[in-house]
Amino acid sequence: MKKIIYYFLISSLFACNDLDLNPLAQGSSESWFENETELEMSVRGLYNMGYWTLDSDEHTDDWTNRTVLSVVNAATINGQSSVVTTLWNNSYQAIARANTILDNLDKAQQNGISQKIIDQSKAEALFARAVQYSRLVSHFGDVVYVTSSIRTLDEAFKMGRTDKAEVIKGIYADFDAAADQLPLNYSGEERATKGAAYSFKARFALYNGDYNVAAEAAKKCMDLEVYDLHPEFSELFLSGTKETDEFIFVRPRSVELNLTIGTQVYLTRNPGGYSQYDPSWDLFCAFLCTDGKPIDESPLYDPQNPFKNRDPRCTATIVEFGTQHVGFIYEPHPDSLYVMNFNTGVRELNKDTRTNGQYASYNGIVWKKGVDDTYTKNGYKADKNEIIMRYADVLLMYAEAKIEAGSVDQSVLDAMNRVRARAYGVKREDTDSYPAITTQDKNELRKMIRFERRMEFAFEGLRYMDLIRWRIAEKALNTRMYGMLDPEPLIENVVKRGLWFFPGVPDIDENGIADFSEMASTGLIKLLAERKFDATKQYLWPIPTKEILINENLKQNPGY
Repeated sequence: MKKIIYYFLISSLFACNDLDLNPLAQGSSESWFENETELEMSVRGLYNMGYWTLDSDEHTDDWTNRTVLSVVNAATINGQSSVVTTLWNNSYQAIARANTILDNLDKAQQNGISQKIIDQSKAEALFARAVQYSRLVSHFGDVVYVTSSIRTLDEAFKMGRTDKAEVIKGIYADFDAAADQLPLNYSGEERATKGAAYSFKARFALYNGDYNVAAEAAKKCMDLEVYDLHPEFSELFLSGTKETDEFIFVRPRSVELNLTIGTQVYLTRNPGGYSQYDPSWDLFCAFLCTDGKPIDESPLYDPQNPFKNRDPRCTATIVEFGTQHVGFIYEPHPDSLYVMNFNTGVRELNKDTRTNGQYASYNGIVWKKGVDDTYTKNGYKADKNEIIMRYADVLLMYAEAKIEAGSVDQSVLDAMNRVRARAYGVKREDTDSYPAITTQDKNELRKMIRFERRMEFAFEGLRYMDLIRWRIAEKALNTRMYGMLDPEPLIENVVKRGLWFFPGVPDIDENGIADFSEMASTGLIKLLAERKFDATKQYLWPIPTKEILINENLKQNPGY
Protein backbone atom coordinates (compact mmCIF):
# COMPACT_ATOMS: atom_id res chain seq x y z
CA MET A 1 0.00 0.00 0.00
CA LYS A 2 1.14 3.56 -0.74
CA LYS A 3 -1.75 5.72 0.30
CA ILE A 4 -3.05 7.51 3.36
CA ILE A 5 -5.35 5.23 5.28
CA TYR A 6 -5.20 4.45 8.98
CA TYR A 7 -2.79 7.25 9.71
CA PHE A 8 -5.85 9.50 9.84
CA LEU A 9 -7.23 7.51 12.75
CA ILE A 10 -4.11 8.05 14.82
CA SER A 11 -3.96 11.71 13.96
CA SER A 12 -7.55 12.36 15.00
CA LEU A 13 -6.72 11.05 18.45
CA PHE A 14 -3.37 12.76 18.90
CA ALA A 15 -3.68 16.03 16.97
CA CYS A 16 -2.40 18.87 19.16
CA ASN A 17 -4.39 21.97 19.87
CA ASP A 18 -3.18 25.45 18.90
CA LEU A 19 0.50 25.31 19.78
CA ASP A 20 0.75 29.08 20.06
CA LEU A 21 -1.40 29.17 23.18
CA ASN A 22 1.57 27.93 25.26
CA PRO A 23 -0.39 26.48 28.21
CA LEU A 24 1.66 25.24 31.14
CA ALA A 25 0.44 21.65 30.99
CA GLN A 26 0.89 20.87 27.26
CA GLY A 27 3.20 21.51 24.36
CA SER A 28 3.39 24.78 22.45
CA SER A 29 5.51 26.15 19.62
CA GLU A 30 7.80 27.60 22.30
CA SER A 31 8.45 24.31 24.08
CA TRP A 32 7.73 21.78 21.34
CA PHE A 33 9.85 20.05 18.68
CA GLU A 34 12.40 18.92 21.24
CA ASN A 35 12.46 15.34 19.95
CA GLU A 36 11.24 13.07 17.17
CA THR A 37 8.05 12.09 19.00
CA GLU A 38 6.91 15.70 19.31
CA LEU A 39 7.62 16.39 15.65
CA GLU A 40 5.75 13.24 14.65
CA MET A 41 2.74 14.26 16.73
CA SER A 42 2.69 17.66 15.03
CA VAL A 43 2.80 16.06 11.60
CA ARG A 44 -0.03 13.74 12.56
CA GLY A 45 -2.09 16.79 13.41
CA LEU A 46 -2.04 17.68 9.71
CA TYR A 47 -4.21 14.64 9.03
CA ASN A 48 -7.06 15.58 11.33
CA MET A 49 -10.18 14.20 9.69
CA GLY A 50 -11.90 17.58 9.60
CA TYR A 51 -9.25 18.96 7.26
CA TRP A 52 -9.82 16.47 4.46
CA THR A 53 -13.23 16.76 2.90
CA LEU A 54 -14.80 17.21 -0.50
CA ASP A 55 -17.92 19.16 -1.39
CA SER A 56 -21.24 17.64 -0.44
CA ASP A 57 -23.26 16.24 -3.32
CA GLU A 58 -26.30 17.94 -1.79
CA HIS A 59 -25.07 21.12 -3.52
CA THR A 60 -25.48 19.51 -6.95
CA ASP A 61 -28.02 18.18 -9.40
CA ASP A 62 -27.10 14.59 -8.47
CA TRP A 63 -28.95 14.79 -5.15
CA THR A 64 -32.50 14.68 -3.82
CA ASN A 65 -33.45 15.30 -0.19
CA ARG A 66 -37.21 15.06 -0.55
CA THR A 67 -38.17 18.71 -1.16
CA VAL A 68 -35.23 20.28 0.66
CA LEU A 69 -32.40 22.21 -1.02
CA SER A 70 -28.97 23.17 0.31
CA VAL A 71 -27.86 26.78 0.73
CA VAL A 72 -25.88 26.38 -2.51
CA ASN A 73 -28.59 25.10 -4.83
CA ALA A 74 -31.19 27.30 -3.17
CA ALA A 75 -28.93 30.34 -3.81
CA THR A 76 -29.15 31.36 -0.15
CA ILE A 77 -25.49 30.89 0.66
CA ASN A 78 -23.95 33.80 2.57
CA GLY A 79 -21.02 34.63 4.79
CA GLN A 80 -22.65 33.01 7.80
CA SER A 81 -23.48 29.69 6.13
CA SER A 82 -21.90 26.76 7.97
CA VAL A 83 -20.42 25.28 4.78
CA VAL A 84 -18.55 28.56 4.26
CA THR A 85 -17.25 29.03 7.79
CA THR A 86 -16.34 25.36 8.22
CA LEU A 87 -14.23 25.22 5.07
CA TRP A 88 -12.52 28.52 5.86
CA ASN A 89 -11.82 27.70 9.51
CA ASN A 90 -10.64 24.14 8.99
CA SER A 91 -8.40 25.05 6.07
CA TYR A 92 -6.68 27.87 7.90
CA GLN A 93 -6.30 25.79 11.02
CA ALA A 94 -4.52 23.12 8.97
CA ILE A 95 -2.38 25.78 7.26
CA ALA A 96 -1.40 27.19 10.65
CA ARG A 97 -0.31 23.72 11.76
CA ALA A 98 1.73 23.25 8.58
CA ASN A 99 3.39 26.64 8.94
CA THR A 100 4.23 25.96 12.58
CA ILE A 101 6.00 22.76 11.58
CA LEU A 102 7.90 24.45 8.75
CA ASP A 103 8.96 27.32 11.00
CA ASN A 104 10.36 24.95 13.60
CA LEU A 105 12.29 22.48 11.46
CA ASP A 106 15.58 24.27 12.11
CA LYS A 107 14.90 23.99 15.82
CA ALA A 108 14.09 20.30 15.42
CA GLN A 109 17.32 19.78 13.51
CA GLN A 110 19.31 21.54 16.24
CA ASN A 111 17.73 19.16 18.72
CA GLY A 112 19.28 16.21 16.88
CA ILE A 113 16.32 14.94 14.87
CA SER A 114 17.57 13.08 11.79
CA GLN A 115 17.64 14.76 8.39
CA LYS A 116 15.41 12.00 7.02
CA ILE A 117 12.66 12.83 9.51
CA ILE A 118 13.15 16.56 8.90
CA ASP A 119 12.78 16.14 5.14
CA GLN A 120 9.77 13.89 5.56
CA SER A 121 8.05 16.33 7.91
CA LYS A 122 8.74 19.26 5.61
CA ALA A 123 7.28 17.41 2.62
CA GLU A 124 4.12 16.46 4.48
CA ALA A 125 3.64 20.00 5.77
CA LEU A 126 4.09 21.45 2.27
CA PHE A 127 1.66 18.90 0.86
CA ALA A 128 -0.97 19.65 3.48
CA ARG A 129 -0.57 23.41 3.02
CA ALA A 130 -0.88 23.10 -0.77
CA VAL A 131 -4.05 21.02 -0.54
CA GLN A 132 -5.68 23.41 1.92
CA TYR A 133 -4.85 26.49 -0.13
CA SER A 134 -6.07 24.78 -3.27
CA ARG A 135 -9.44 24.24 -1.60
CA LEU A 136 -9.59 27.86 -0.47
CA VAL A 137 -8.65 29.32 -3.85
CA SER A 138 -11.11 27.04 -5.70
CA HIS A 139 -13.97 28.27 -3.53
CA PHE A 140 -13.07 31.86 -2.57
CA GLY A 141 -10.69 33.10 -5.28
CA ASP A 142 -8.21 35.56 -3.76
CA VAL A 143 -7.45 34.47 -0.20
CA VAL A 144 -5.25 35.46 2.71
CA TYR A 145 -1.92 33.81 1.88
CA VAL A 146 0.29 33.03 4.84
CA THR A 147 3.45 30.92 4.62
CA SER A 148 4.77 31.41 8.14
CA SER A 149 3.30 31.50 11.61
CA ILE A 150 1.33 34.59 12.62
CA ARG A 151 2.54 35.70 16.02
CA THR A 152 0.20 38.56 16.99
CA LEU A 153 -3.43 39.54 16.56
CA ASP A 154 -2.38 42.90 15.17
CA GLU A 155 -0.48 41.14 12.41
CA ALA A 156 -3.48 38.95 11.62
CA PHE A 157 -5.92 41.87 11.48
CA LYS A 158 -3.77 43.74 8.96
CA MET A 159 -3.67 40.96 6.41
CA GLY A 160 -5.68 41.32 3.23
CA ARG A 161 -6.34 38.96 0.35
CA THR A 162 -3.52 37.97 -1.99
CA ASP A 163 -4.08 37.85 -5.74
CA LYS A 164 -5.13 34.37 -6.79
CA ALA A 165 -2.38 34.12 -9.41
CA GLU A 166 0.32 34.53 -6.76
CA VAL A 167 -1.29 31.97 -4.49
CA ILE A 168 -1.50 29.47 -7.35
CA LYS A 169 2.24 29.77 -7.95
CA GLY A 170 2.88 29.09 -4.28
CA ILE A 171 0.58 26.07 -4.30
CA TYR A 172 2.30 24.55 -7.32
CA ALA A 173 5.69 25.15 -5.71
CA ASP A 174 4.57 23.43 -2.49
CA PHE A 175 3.24 20.41 -4.41
CA ASP A 176 6.48 20.14 -6.39
CA ALA A 177 8.69 20.40 -3.31
CA ALA A 178 6.55 17.86 -1.49
CA ALA A 179 6.68 15.41 -4.40
CA ASP A 180 10.48 15.64 -4.50
CA GLN A 181 10.76 14.40 -0.91
CA LEU A 182 7.72 12.19 -0.39
CA PRO A 183 8.26 8.44 -0.89
CA LEU A 184 6.31 6.12 -3.15
CA ASN A 185 5.08 4.17 -0.14
CA TYR A 186 5.70 3.43 3.52
CA SER A 187 6.30 0.42 5.67
CA GLY A 188 3.88 0.00 8.54
CA GLU A 189 1.87 3.21 8.19
CA GLU A 190 0.04 5.24 5.61
CA ARG A 191 0.80 8.90 4.82
CA ALA A 192 1.07 11.31 1.92
CA THR A 193 3.03 10.00 -1.08
CA LYS A 194 4.49 11.25 -4.34
CA GLY A 195 1.33 10.03 -6.04
CA ALA A 196 -0.82 12.10 -3.71
CA ALA A 197 1.22 15.24 -4.40
CA TYR A 198 1.10 14.75 -8.17
CA SER A 199 -2.60 13.90 -8.28
CA PHE A 200 -3.72 16.79 -6.08
CA LYS A 201 -1.62 19.16 -8.14
CA ALA A 202 -3.32 17.81 -11.27
CA ARG A 203 -6.76 18.34 -9.75
CA PHE A 204 -6.00 21.91 -8.72
CA ALA A 205 -4.43 22.75 -12.09
CA LEU A 206 -7.47 21.36 -13.87
CA TYR A 207 -9.75 23.49 -11.70
CA ASN A 208 -7.76 26.55 -12.78
CA GLY A 209 -7.64 25.73 -16.46
CA ASP A 210 -3.89 25.12 -16.41
CA TYR A 211 -4.27 22.12 -18.69
CA ASN A 212 -0.62 21.49 -19.52
CA VAL A 213 0.29 21.61 -15.84
CA ALA A 214 -2.58 19.23 -15.02
CA ALA A 215 -1.65 16.77 -17.76
CA GLU A 216 2.00 16.75 -16.71
CA ALA A 217 1.20 16.19 -13.03
CA ALA A 218 -1.30 13.43 -13.79
CA LYS A 219 1.20 11.75 -16.11
CA LYS A 220 3.86 11.81 -13.39
CA CYS A 221 1.43 10.02 -11.09
CA MET A 222 0.66 7.46 -13.79
CA ASP A 223 4.35 6.92 -14.53
CA LEU A 224 5.00 5.94 -10.92
CA GLU A 225 3.36 2.61 -11.82
CA VAL A 226 2.21 2.00 -8.27
CA TYR A 227 -1.53 2.53 -8.80
CA ASP A 228 -4.10 0.54 -10.71
CA LEU A 229 -7.86 0.31 -11.10
CA HIS A 230 -9.63 -2.00 -8.67
CA PRO A 231 -11.03 -4.97 -10.63
CA GLU A 232 -14.62 -4.57 -9.43
CA PHE A 233 -16.17 -1.10 -9.54
CA SER A 234 -18.98 -1.60 -7.04
CA GLU A 235 -16.73 -3.39 -4.53
CA LEU A 236 -14.46 -0.34 -4.36
CA PHE A 237 -16.91 1.64 -2.19
CA LEU A 238 -17.84 -0.96 0.42
CA SER A 239 -16.77 -1.01 4.05
CA GLY A 240 -14.87 -4.24 3.44
CA THR A 241 -12.52 -2.61 0.94
CA LYS A 242 -9.96 -0.99 3.18
CA GLU A 243 -6.99 -1.38 0.87
CA THR A 244 -6.65 -1.35 -2.91
CA ASP A 245 -4.13 -0.10 -5.43
CA GLU A 246 -6.73 2.39 -6.64
CA PHE A 247 -6.72 4.41 -3.43
CA ILE A 248 -4.30 7.32 -3.50
CA PHE A 249 -5.69 9.34 -0.62
CA VAL A 250 -8.64 8.35 1.55
CA ARG A 251 -10.26 9.41 4.78
CA PRO A 252 -10.68 6.08 6.59
CA ARG A 253 -13.17 5.23 9.26
CA SER A 254 -13.31 2.64 12.00
CA VAL A 255 -16.21 1.29 14.01
CA GLU A 256 -13.76 0.30 16.75
CA LEU A 257 -12.54 3.90 17.07
CA ASN A 258 -16.06 5.34 16.64
CA LEU A 259 -15.11 7.05 13.38
CA THR A 260 -18.18 6.24 11.32
CA ILE A 261 -20.96 7.66 9.18
CA GLY A 262 -24.64 7.50 10.01
CA THR A 263 -26.38 5.31 7.46
CA GLN A 264 -30.13 5.60 7.95
CA VAL A 265 -30.53 8.67 5.71
CA TYR A 266 -29.08 6.66 2.79
CA LEU A 267 -30.65 3.32 3.61
CA THR A 268 -34.01 2.12 2.28
CA ARG A 269 -36.93 1.98 4.70
CA ASN A 270 -37.54 -1.77 4.80
CA PRO A 271 -34.26 -2.50 6.66
CA GLY A 272 -34.76 0.51 8.94
CA GLY A 273 -33.51 3.47 6.94
CA TYR A 274 -35.16 6.74 5.99
CA SER A 275 -34.69 6.93 2.18
CA GLN A 276 -34.08 10.63 2.73
CA TYR A 277 -30.87 11.28 0.78
CA ASP A 278 -31.37 9.85 -2.67
CA PRO A 279 -29.94 10.18 -6.17
CA SER A 280 -31.79 12.57 -8.45
CA TRP A 281 -33.56 11.75 -11.67
CA ASP A 282 -31.05 14.11 -13.28
CA LEU A 283 -28.23 11.74 -12.34
CA PHE A 284 -30.22 8.62 -13.25
CA CYS A 285 -30.84 9.94 -16.74
CA ALA A 286 -27.18 10.84 -17.27
CA PHE A 287 -25.99 7.23 -17.39
CA LEU A 288 -25.34 6.21 -20.98
CA CYS A 289 -26.76 3.14 -22.64
CA THR A 290 -24.59 0.15 -23.48
CA ASP A 291 -24.09 1.50 -26.99
CA GLY A 292 -22.36 4.53 -25.51
CA LYS A 293 -25.22 6.90 -26.38
CA PRO A 294 -27.38 9.10 -24.10
CA ILE A 295 -30.88 7.85 -23.37
CA ASP A 296 -32.51 10.37 -25.71
CA GLU A 297 -30.39 9.10 -28.63
CA SER A 298 -30.09 5.38 -27.99
CA PRO A 299 -32.63 2.93 -29.45
CA LEU A 300 -31.78 0.65 -26.53
CA TYR A 301 -33.41 2.87 -23.92
CA ASP A 302 -36.88 1.95 -22.68
CA PRO A 303 -38.39 4.43 -20.18
CA GLN A 304 -40.61 1.67 -18.81
CA ASN A 305 -37.51 -0.45 -18.13
CA PRO A 306 -35.02 2.32 -17.41
CA PHE A 307 -32.31 0.14 -15.84
CA LYS A 308 -32.00 -2.13 -18.84
CA ASN A 309 -29.20 -1.67 -21.39
CA ARG A 310 -27.48 0.98 -19.29
CA ASP A 311 -23.81 1.47 -18.44
CA PRO A 312 -23.11 -0.98 -15.56
CA ARG A 313 -22.30 1.92 -13.26
CA CYS A 314 -26.01 2.80 -13.33
CA THR A 315 -27.09 -0.29 -11.39
CA ALA A 316 -23.90 -0.13 -9.32
CA THR A 317 -24.89 3.38 -8.21
CA ILE A 318 -28.70 3.18 -8.04
CA VAL A 319 -30.71 0.16 -6.85
CA GLU A 320 -32.47 -1.56 -9.72
CA PHE A 321 -36.15 -2.21 -9.11
CA GLY A 322 -37.06 -5.80 -8.26
CA THR A 323 -33.56 -6.72 -7.07
CA GLN A 324 -32.34 -7.76 -3.65
CA HIS A 325 -30.84 -4.93 -1.62
CA VAL A 326 -29.82 -5.06 2.06
CA GLY A 327 -31.95 -8.11 2.73
CA PHE A 328 -35.12 -7.06 0.89
CA ILE A 329 -36.42 -6.81 -2.64
CA TYR A 330 -36.41 -3.12 -3.48
CA GLU A 331 -39.61 -2.15 -5.28
CA PRO A 332 -41.18 1.34 -5.17
CA HIS A 333 -44.09 0.39 -7.47
CA PRO A 334 -47.34 1.64 -5.88
CA ASP A 335 -48.99 -1.77 -6.31
CA SER A 336 -46.16 -3.67 -4.60
CA LEU A 337 -47.62 -3.67 -1.11
CA TYR A 338 -45.53 -6.60 0.15
CA VAL A 339 -41.96 -7.68 -0.56
CA MET A 340 -39.68 -10.54 0.43
CA ASN A 341 -37.53 -10.20 3.52
CA PHE A 342 -34.61 -12.54 2.79
CA ASN A 343 -33.49 -12.41 6.42
CA THR A 344 -36.69 -14.13 7.54
CA GLY A 345 -37.88 -15.76 4.32
CA VAL A 346 -41.27 -14.10 4.79
CA ARG A 347 -43.03 -11.46 2.69
CA GLU A 348 -43.55 -8.26 4.68
CA LEU A 349 -45.28 -4.92 4.30
CA ASN A 350 -43.29 -2.94 1.73
CA LYS A 351 -42.25 0.30 3.38
CA ASP A 352 -40.36 1.39 0.26
CA THR A 353 -43.46 2.18 -1.73
CA ARG A 354 -45.18 5.47 -1.01
CA THR A 355 -48.48 3.63 -1.01
CA ASN A 356 -47.46 2.28 2.39
CA GLY A 357 -44.87 4.79 3.51
CA GLN A 358 -45.36 8.53 3.18
CA TYR A 359 -41.62 9.19 3.42
CA ALA A 360 -40.36 6.49 1.07
CA SER A 361 -38.15 7.85 -1.69
CA TYR A 362 -39.96 10.76 -3.34
CA ASN A 363 -38.57 9.89 -6.75
CA GLY A 364 -38.48 6.12 -6.35
CA ILE A 365 -34.72 5.68 -6.62
CA VAL A 366 -32.15 5.10 -3.88
CA TRP A 367 -28.37 4.85 -3.53
CA LYS A 368 -26.65 1.53 -4.01
CA LYS A 369 -23.08 2.80 -4.35
CA GLY A 370 -21.27 1.92 -1.15
CA VAL A 371 -24.46 0.70 0.56
CA ASP A 372 -24.60 -2.91 1.74
CA ASP A 373 -25.62 -5.02 4.73
CA THR A 374 -23.03 -3.31 6.94
CA TYR A 375 -25.29 -0.25 6.90
CA THR A 376 -27.74 -2.00 9.24
CA LYS A 377 -25.11 -2.99 11.81
CA ASN A 378 -23.39 -1.17 14.67
CA GLY A 379 -26.41 0.98 15.41
CA TYR A 380 -26.74 2.03 11.76
CA LYS A 381 -23.16 3.20 11.51
CA ALA A 382 -20.67 2.19 8.84
CA ASP A 383 -16.95 2.65 8.40
CA LYS A 384 -16.39 2.69 4.65
CA ASN A 385 -13.49 4.83 3.51
CA GLU A 386 -14.23 8.29 2.19
CA ILE A 387 -12.24 8.46 -1.00
CA ILE A 388 -10.56 11.81 -1.55
CA MET A 389 -8.41 10.75 -4.50
CA ARG A 390 -8.35 7.54 -6.51
CA TYR A 391 -6.56 6.43 -9.62
CA ALA A 392 -9.59 6.56 -11.94
CA ASP A 393 -9.68 10.30 -11.30
CA VAL A 394 -6.03 10.63 -12.29
CA LEU A 395 -6.73 8.85 -15.58
CA LEU A 396 -9.73 11.01 -16.42
CA MET A 397 -7.98 14.20 -15.31
CA TYR A 398 -5.08 13.34 -17.60
CA ALA A 399 -7.47 12.71 -20.49
CA GLU A 400 -9.46 15.89 -19.91
CA ALA A 401 -6.37 18.05 -19.57
CA LYS A 402 -4.96 16.72 -22.83
CA ILE A 403 -8.30 17.24 -24.57
CA GLU A 404 -8.61 20.84 -23.41
CA ALA A 405 -4.96 21.55 -24.21
CA GLY A 406 -5.61 20.40 -27.79
CA SER A 407 -3.11 17.56 -27.61
CA VAL A 408 -5.35 14.54 -28.14
CA ASP A 409 -3.49 11.31 -28.88
CA GLN A 410 -3.95 7.60 -28.28
CA SER A 411 -2.98 7.98 -24.61
CA VAL A 412 -6.14 10.04 -24.07
CA LEU A 413 -8.38 7.33 -25.49
CA ASP A 414 -6.49 4.67 -23.56
CA ALA A 415 -6.99 6.48 -20.26
CA MET A 416 -10.71 6.98 -20.83
CA ASN A 417 -11.22 3.45 -22.09
CA ARG A 418 -9.41 1.94 -19.11
CA VAL A 419 -11.98 3.51 -16.82
CA ARG A 420 -14.94 2.60 -19.00
CA ALA A 421 -13.78 -0.98 -19.60
CA ARG A 422 -13.37 -1.55 -15.87
CA ALA A 423 -17.02 -0.61 -15.41
CA TYR A 424 -17.94 -3.39 -17.85
CA GLY A 425 -15.60 -5.83 -16.13
CA VAL A 426 -13.34 -6.28 -19.15
CA LYS A 427 -9.88 -5.22 -20.28
CA ARG A 428 -9.38 -2.04 -22.28
CA GLU A 429 -8.22 -4.01 -25.31
CA ASP A 430 -11.47 -6.05 -25.39
CA THR A 431 -13.26 -3.35 -27.39
CA ASP A 432 -16.05 -5.68 -28.55
CA SER A 433 -17.29 -5.98 -24.96
CA TYR A 434 -17.88 -2.33 -24.16
CA PRO A 435 -18.53 0.94 -26.07
CA ALA A 436 -14.91 1.93 -26.55
CA ILE A 437 -14.15 5.57 -27.29
CA THR A 438 -12.47 5.96 -30.68
CA THR A 439 -13.03 9.54 -31.82
CA GLN A 440 -10.29 12.14 -31.52
CA ASP A 441 -12.62 15.09 -32.10
CA LYS A 442 -12.09 17.56 -29.26
CA ASN A 443 -15.74 18.58 -28.92
CA GLU A 444 -16.96 14.99 -28.91
CA LEU A 445 -14.33 14.00 -26.37
CA ARG A 446 -15.25 16.93 -24.12
CA LYS A 447 -18.83 15.69 -24.13
CA MET A 448 -17.74 12.13 -23.41
CA ILE A 449 -15.43 13.04 -20.54
CA ARG A 450 -18.23 14.96 -18.84
CA PHE A 451 -20.58 11.99 -19.08
CA GLU A 452 -17.79 9.67 -17.97
CA ARG A 453 -16.95 11.68 -14.87
CA ARG A 454 -20.57 11.87 -13.82
CA MET A 455 -21.09 8.12 -14.17
CA GLU A 456 -17.80 7.23 -12.51
CA PHE A 457 -17.79 9.67 -9.57
CA ALA A 458 -21.45 9.99 -8.57
CA PHE A 459 -21.85 10.30 -4.78
CA GLU A 460 -18.11 10.95 -4.30
CA GLY A 461 -18.07 14.71 -3.71
CA LEU A 462 -16.61 15.75 -7.08
CA ARG A 463 -19.69 16.86 -9.00
CA TYR A 464 -19.90 20.33 -7.45
CA MET A 465 -16.44 21.46 -8.52
CA ASP A 466 -16.99 19.91 -11.94
CA LEU A 467 -20.05 22.14 -12.37
CA ILE A 468 -18.09 25.17 -11.18
CA ARG A 469 -14.97 24.67 -13.27
CA TRP A 470 -16.94 23.80 -16.42
CA ARG A 471 -19.00 26.96 -15.81
CA ILE A 472 -22.24 25.03 -16.24
CA ALA A 473 -23.58 25.42 -12.69
CA GLU A 474 -25.95 28.09 -13.97
CA LYS A 475 -27.45 25.49 -16.31
CA ALA A 476 -27.43 22.47 -14.02
CA LEU A 477 -28.56 24.25 -10.87
CA ASN A 478 -31.24 26.52 -12.32
CA THR A 479 -33.43 23.50 -12.92
CA ARG A 480 -36.42 21.88 -11.33
CA MET A 481 -36.13 18.77 -9.21
CA TYR A 482 -38.83 16.23 -9.97
CA GLY A 483 -40.22 13.05 -8.45
CA MET A 484 -43.16 10.70 -8.71
CA LEU A 485 -46.77 11.71 -8.41
CA ASP A 486 -48.51 10.86 -5.16
CA PRO A 487 -49.78 7.25 -5.02
CA GLU A 488 -53.38 7.71 -6.18
CA PRO A 489 -52.68 9.88 -9.27
CA LEU A 490 -49.57 7.82 -9.93
CA ILE A 491 -51.65 4.66 -10.21
CA GLU A 492 -54.40 6.29 -12.28
CA ASN A 493 -52.33 8.41 -14.65
CA VAL A 494 -49.05 6.52 -14.94
CA VAL A 495 -49.35 2.87 -13.91
CA LYS A 496 -52.73 2.13 -15.52
CA ARG A 497 -51.57 3.77 -18.75
CA GLY A 498 -48.52 1.53 -18.92
CA LEU A 499 -46.11 4.41 -18.36
CA TRP A 500 -44.34 3.18 -15.23
CA PHE A 501 -41.54 4.01 -14.39
CA PHE A 502 -40.92 7.04 -16.62
CA PRO A 503 -43.82 8.46 -18.62
CA GLY A 504 -41.40 9.87 -21.22
CA VAL A 505 -37.80 10.47 -22.23
CA PRO A 506 -36.13 13.73 -21.21
CA ASP A 507 -33.83 15.59 -23.55
CA ILE A 508 -30.16 15.31 -22.55
CA ASP A 509 -27.78 18.10 -23.56
CA GLU A 510 -24.06 17.89 -24.34
CA ASN A 511 -23.21 18.27 -20.65
CA GLY A 512 -25.49 15.44 -19.57
CA ILE A 513 -28.11 17.78 -18.12
CA ALA A 514 -31.67 16.47 -18.43
CA ASP A 515 -34.68 18.58 -19.42
CA PHE A 516 -37.87 17.21 -17.86
CA SER A 517 -40.08 20.12 -18.94
CA GLU A 518 -42.00 18.19 -21.59
CA MET A 519 -42.66 15.34 -19.17
CA ALA A 520 -43.73 17.86 -16.53
CA SER A 521 -46.13 19.58 -18.90
CA THR A 522 -48.14 16.38 -19.14
CA GLY A 523 -48.72 16.39 -15.39
CA LEU A 524 -47.26 12.90 -15.06
CA ILE A 525 -44.36 13.84 -12.77
CA LYS A 526 -44.30 15.99 -9.67
CA LEU A 527 -42.27 19.10 -8.91
CA LEU A 528 -40.30 18.64 -5.68
CA ALA A 529 -38.24 21.84 -5.61
CA GLU A 530 -36.74 24.53 -7.81
CA ARG A 531 -32.99 24.76 -7.71
CA LYS A 532 -31.46 28.20 -8.02
CA PHE A 533 -27.96 29.41 -8.82
CA ASP A 534 -26.96 33.06 -9.12
CA ALA A 535 -24.25 33.12 -11.78
CA THR A 536 -23.42 36.75 -11.00
CA LYS A 537 -21.80 35.71 -7.71
CA GLN A 538 -22.03 32.01 -6.88
CA TYR A 539 -19.05 30.77 -8.85
CA LEU A 540 -17.20 32.01 -5.77
CA TRP A 541 -18.28 31.60 -2.17
CA PRO A 542 -18.53 34.56 0.21
CA ILE A 543 -15.77 35.29 2.68
CA PRO A 544 -17.07 34.48 6.19
CA THR A 545 -18.87 37.48 7.62
CA LYS A 546 -17.02 37.38 10.93
CA GLU A 547 -13.69 37.67 9.09
CA ILE A 548 -14.89 40.77 7.24
CA LEU A 549 -16.16 42.33 10.47
CA ILE A 550 -12.91 41.95 12.41
CA ASN A 551 -10.51 42.85 9.60
CA GLU A 552 -11.14 45.98 7.54
CA ASN A 553 -8.47 44.88 5.06
CA LEU A 554 -10.52 41.86 4.00
CA LYS A 555 -12.91 42.64 1.16
CA GLN A 556 -15.98 40.58 0.39
CA ASN A 557 -16.49 38.78 -2.92
CA PRO A 558 -18.84 40.62 -5.32
CA GLY A 559 -22.56 40.21 -4.78
CA TYR A 560 -22.49 39.09 -1.15
